[in-house]
Amino acid sequence: MPRKWTRRSVLSGAAAAGATLIVRPALAAEYRFSQYHNQAAGGTLHKNLTAMWEAVAWETNGRVETTVYAENNKLPGGDPDALKMLIAGEIQFFTLMGGIIGTVVPVAEAQQLPFAFKSAAEAHKAIDGPLGKYIGEEMAAKGMHLFAVAGFDNGMRQVASISRAITAPQDFAGMKIRVPPGQMMLDTFGAFGAQPVTTPANQIYDALKTGRVDAQENPLAILQGFKLYELVKYVSLTNHMWSGFNAMAHPATWKALPDDIKGTIERNVTKYVRQQRQDQAALNASLRDDFVKRGLVFNEVDQTAFRAKLPGVYATWKEKLGSKCWSLVEAEVGKLG
Repeated sequence: MPRKWTRRSVLSGAAAAGATLIVRPALAAEYRFSQYHNQAAGGTLHKNLTAMWEAVAWETNGRVETTVYAENNKLPGGDPDALKMLIAGEIQFFTLMGGIIGTVVPVAEAQQLPFAFKSAAEAHKAIDGPLGKYIGEEMAAKGMHLFAVAGFDNGMRQVASISRAITAPQDFAGMKIRVPPGQMMLDTFGAFGAQPVTTPANQIYDALKTGRVDAQENPLAILQGFKLYELVKYVSLTNHMWSGFNAMAHPATWKALPDDIKGTIERNVTKYVRQQRQDQAALNASLRDDFVKRGLVFNEVDQTAFRAKLPGVYATWKEKLGSKCWSLVEAEVGKLG
């Protein structure tokens, strides 16, 4: 005789099975999904994705069962491999930053235009509006379903280095800096005279430790999540880009779901995107004092000299992104270049 479905059975089953398993309902699930993301299991993204899918399981009375995999389930190829798996339908849900989506859908790189968004809140407004809708339309043509409110937050990106602080563009000369895949990252740091090196997020620590790179750039929460504070000494508050994690689904899987299931997932994606943004903002804001106590040295950066190096980058990307995308960005942030 089947057991009665209760919220308690959901939670106790998930706890017994481990941190990444959202729910193992007593009644057989109709839909079993995999959710990948590239962040550490202790971060706000993993915690909110876990809570999101747990809510979906509860609200659908166990019809949906989803396993969340931190650090992309340790895929050797990291985000690019996971993106291929999503497009092929080998995984059903994935979160990914715009710069890496941009390797397939160039307009997604607009989310990471250097010195465009002044704050995470300004970026959220843009990607929840016409700019995000347009990016989603372009993604749909390349095998990715983007949710209407999709932008989980990473935050404003800062430069953390081992040997010297960054105060002016010339400080980047010859510096090997880890960046995620994406041409805009390469173009931006190349314009500053740095030598960009790409690695998956969970390999940044080893890249710094072995001397493959001298620095990395990420929001402060990433220094905590991957324990990079153990290796870097200087944190330069460049605020050079915003980045976030776009919530996506495999289109064929998504289209095949009943409307009530889709509605439940959409509602919870919106809810937990907004919750995670708050959690991530609070975390990033709290970490400076913690890192100073660990001996890290912070400095504020005047962006003027850095912007002066970027007219060529802006001109290149205005052409690549197209006039419609560029106009949508400038409608949010003002004229660039």
